[in-house]
Amino acid sequence: MHLLSIETSTPRSSVALADQDGTIVSTSLGIGQRHGEFLAPAIRFCLDQAGLEARDVTGVAVGTGPGLYTGLRVGIATAKTFAAALQLPVVGLSGLDVLAFQMRHARRLICAALDARRKELFWAFYRCVPGGVQRQTELRVGSPDRLTGEIQAAGEECLVVGDGGFTYADRFREVDAELAGSEHAFPDAADLATLAVPRFVREETERPDELTPLYLRQADAKIGWATRGRLRGGAAAP
Repeated sequence: MHLLSIETSTPRSSVALADQDGTIVSTSLGIGQRHGEFLAPAIRFCLDQAGLEARDVTGVAVGTGPGLYTGLRVGIATAKTFAAALQLPVVGLSGLDVLAFQMRHARRLICAALDARRKELFWAFYRCVPGGVQRQTELRVGSPDRLTGEIQAAGEECLVVGDGGFTYADRFREVDAELAGSEHAFPDAADLATLAVPRFVREETERPDELTPLYLRQADAKIGWATRGRLRGGAAAP
């Protein structure tokens, strides 16, 4: 098995090649709005470094969000195109699940939180289980106050992982939540591949056309047009 993994749901883009034994090669770019320029050269770089051709890839894993609208579209479109061209199965996983997986050795409640812009966060809660983590809540979007309220209500030690923790660090410290290190700010394609490999082994895969992004809310462009329509006295299209 040779698995291509793509994660572009945040300002940090990453690509990895992996097999059952782990990551073979990975690369990343921490500059927002450059996902489209990064992906094709990054995939070619990983294939070259691994001594593989595109035809050697047997499956594609991709981050499905929630996250930045443009990044998600680019990553999922690339994964679909690559997989469809080679008739490969795909697996889509949430970047929040990937973030929480990075904390799989923590012995406390885990909150994966990403900056959603517009003074909001994407988040979900997790607990460690043998071999990984298990999500305890649905994926959510909302204000930092709503999230810190949920942490307080849990009444136990909580570890916050993701760039959302740094964006609103003062709020989390007010509820005595611990913040994971900056090296865990974003989901990474290598961790995504590690999570996806067992699904490919169990054949829990999808067709490329079945991949669905997890936006959780309208895109910025749609909201902008909706507001513009209301200001002019019109009705925005659904």
